[in-house]
Amino acid sequence: MKTIAVLAFSLALACAGVVSAAGRYLEIAYPPSAQPGELKLGATYTIWIPDHVTKLRGVIVHQHGCGAGASRGGETAALDLQWQALANKWDSALLGPSYKQADNQNCGLWSDPRNGSDKTFLKALSELAAKSNHPELETVPWTLWGHSGGGSWIGGMQALHPERIVAIWFRSGSVTPGPETPEAAYAIPMMCNAGIKEKDDKRFSRAWDGCMATFLAYRAKGAPIGFAPDPRTSHECGDSRYLAIPFFDACLRMRLPAKDSHEQKLKPVDAKGIWLGGLLTEKAEPAAKYEGKEEESVWLPDEHVAKAWMEYVKTGSVSHRHQPPTPFHLLAVRLRDRSVEISWDAESEPESGIKAFLIQRDGEDLVQWPEKPVGKFGKPLFQSMGYHDTPERPLPEMRYMDTTAKPGVKYRYQVTAVSSDDVKSKPKAVRLK
Repeated sequence: MKTIAVLAFSLALACAGVVSAAGRYLEIAYPPSAQPGELKLGATYTIWIPDHVTKLRGVIVHQHGCGAGASRGGETAALDLQWQALANKWDSALLGPSYKQADNQNCGLWSDPRNGSDKTFLKALSELAAKSNHPELETVPWTLWGHSGGGSWIGGMQALHPERIVAIWFRSGSVTPGPETPEAAYAIPMMCNAGIKEKDDKRFSRAWDGCMATFLAYRAKGAPIGFAPDPRTSHECGDSRYLAIPFFDACLRMRLPAKDSHEQKLKPVDAKGIWLGGLLTEKAEPAAKYEGKEEESVWLPDEHVAKAWMEYVKTGSVSHRHQPPTPFHLLAVRLRDRSVEISWDAESEPESGIKAFLIQRDGEDLVQWPEKPVGKFGKPLFQSMGYHDTPERPLPEMRYMDTTAKPGVKYRYQVTAVSSDDVKSKPKAVRLK
């Protein structure tokens, strides 16, 4: 199978105005194969690797669902500032696969890993490991998020590689355990997340039913699995990231080997500090105080996630009061037309994301950028979030043109990041030279 490694990808994104948030991008693409047992669809794997990491500890995989639109959504998954922030926190890469499925093609061509997507995924990791000079990328553990058919893919990977998986998030996707399910699969922390509006929907009711069946089957086996119904959505992802990211954060903290360890084996789930919630209720409490049926209880890794879960199942979102990081690499440059170009870089805070940036000139408000952040499927964000929990195109630039600047004046500009819950970062200032 011929592969194409696009090592100039970071440069191309930079030229297009896409920020790398102190990291670099690599992309590798594969054409469809006609060989038996190989992937019959084309596939592209885009990875973001934090600059500061000398040795990666894991890979967070954000897997899209079925259809051409979902495939296009997957193309921007690795460019997401908020998911990058989670990866950065845990010295991990962020990987966004995109399987080039047309709407009239069978989703099972890729969503069943046995049809070649497992083999191609592993091949991509191997080649990206070599191209990135991170050989450990080939062997580090995975944290898997999947939407719809992506959940089916994750379920298949769970059966094939349970020992490599830190945690799983099924967004409107599911897996049916059976006699072939390895015992190690029942040790993986998981969360089933479906929209309540899917329940009675002709097209998507199977997603709700599948999520519920997955939860009950695994929980009956004692697996650490939760169920988080989204009261606000149908099949779209909504604001699920505001619970998914804290859930993954807790599981990574619990299961990753120590940073300086040579051990690759994941640590087992620690029962200390877990909370349990009532299925289809809005209440959770420490496991020691829980009086319901444990085999039907919602498993939650710690108090922080439990409190986020209680808010999410009630409102469909979670509020976070974390302060965003201060923007960096701030520049102000006078152009020939006498306007001033202001540019900067920024990193998100994992749980709250970035809604916008406030730009001031000489202490006075100049603009909020973007002026009207878009929140079609959830909270308004700088990178407007689409149906598939990935940034919508066109991707915004961390760049603003001050066309009202007067010639000869050496202004002082200041940029402040604002979170999705309107918490402001410390400002970054620069004086025009």
